[in-house]
Amino acid sequence: MKKIAGIRRRWMFNNLSIVVLLVVLCVVAISLAFTMYYYSSIQSGLCSKASTTTDFFSNYIGQSYSEYYQSCISVAQTFEEKDRLELQFISLSGKIVASSYGQWSGEGPGTSDITGAIETKQMAVFSGRNPKTGERIMAVSSPMIYTNGEVIGVLRFVTSLKNVDRQIFVLTALSVLTGLVFIALVMFNSQFFIRSIIEPVSEITATAKRIAAGSYGVQIQKKFDDEIGELADTINDMSVKIGQAETMQSEFVSSVSHELRTPLTAISGWGETLLSAETMDPVETRRGMLIILRETRRLTSMVEELLEFTRIQDGRFTLNVQMADIRTDFEDTVFMYGSWLKQEGIELEYLENDDEIPEIPCDVARLRQVFLNILDNAAKHGGEGRKITASIRREDEEVVVRIRDFGPGIPEEELPHVKMKFYKGSSKARGNGIGLAVCEEIVTKHGGALLLENAAGGGMLVSIRLPLGSQM
Repeated sequence: MKKIAGIRRRWMFNNLSIVVLLVVLCVVAISLAFTMYYYSSIQSGLCSKASTTTDFFSNYIGQSYSEYYQSCISVAQTFEEKDRLELQFISLSGKIVASSYGQWSGEGPGTSDITGAIETKQMAVFSGRNPKTGERIMAVSSPMIYTNGEVIGVLRFVTSLKNVDRQIFVLTALSVLTGLVFIALVMFNSQFFIRSIIEPVSEITATAKRIAAGSYGVQIQKKFDDEIGELADTINDMSVKIGQAETMQSEFVSSVSHELRTPLTAISGWGETLLSAETMDPVETRRGMLIILRETRRLTSMVEELLEFTRIQDGRFTLNVQMADIRTDFEDTVFMYGSWLKQEGIELEYLENDDEIPEIPCDVARLRQVFLNILDNAAKHGGEGRKITASIRREDEEVVVRIRDFGPGIPEEELPHVKMKFYKGSSKARGNGIGLAVCEEIVTKHGGALLLENAAGGGMLVSIRLPLGSQM
């Protein structure tokens, strides 16, 4: 559960950090946009009004200073927008000579826009705190130029930013609130989404632990038809296959134990008989020795097969490839094994043909092992048919070896599994279930294919297809 909680924390941290960052950036951008819009609008309005008023007041510039002074007072007193703006007339020394507010101390505002307008003879803007009151203001100063080109004073409009700042603050607060609501919705949705992932993952983890503890074959209930569902299907399939492999391995151990016990019992029994007998009939002695020899060879064959299978499993399986006459090797194997089958009352018929089969690159010893294993299977599983046929021929660019018995064949539902390791199916014949798996590995490494099918008319047909050229 700690790991699951860790996934939740990482998910929430990684996603929420991005969302919070985006929300903060959006709020800052919106606040800046509102601030710039309002301030720009106010500044534009003040500049326009200052320009218009300066142009209007230029009619009074040619009067004497006394008349000019009285004109400033008159215009200030009749200013109609005094509830929103303050109109000021300022001398070259920076002191207020008239104000629309009606009262002034004669002191100067002391802001940079006044000196800027006087020095540059251009309109200047100031935005900041009033040095006297500390109130946030915006001011626009326009120079009043006499007819000779000299600046005789400054016309200045001042407005408070208190209401604008309050409006910007409200809009920013609304933006922040909207961002917080958005973050809350993202958190809620993320929790729902994470739960839809973590709960199935927790169930899958619990089931995987049960499988690891030995509960092979247990299944996970599939709830979603997505990647989680695909993972559940994969683990379910793995569980089934592990269960099957466990069953087959148990059957393999049981089968090998039985296969080893039978020849060991025969060897031990005849060995004790031969040792305990003071005098024994030579014929009976020979019979016992032959049985011991046969069972010893059988044990040797089983051990070699197990070692071969171990090499395949460990990746140590190799081929000693050289050009060889595969027809001759196959015929020698058939005739050698046929003589032994005669003693068991089984006929091994070799179907000769005139096909020209060139030498092919192969490991002769390994292929002979495959031929013997297939013939032995035919004798064990199809021996009741009392007949086996074998042939080798060239078909296009392949050499095809076919071995057929006339026994009961293999149930169709077992055919896809007979080459699997440890698989024995419903057969009661002796064997450990790895012979065909070894054969398939050998044939596949030669670039060929091992095919098993039920023959028409009964029995089992095994085809070994080998390429004429090297495909290894």
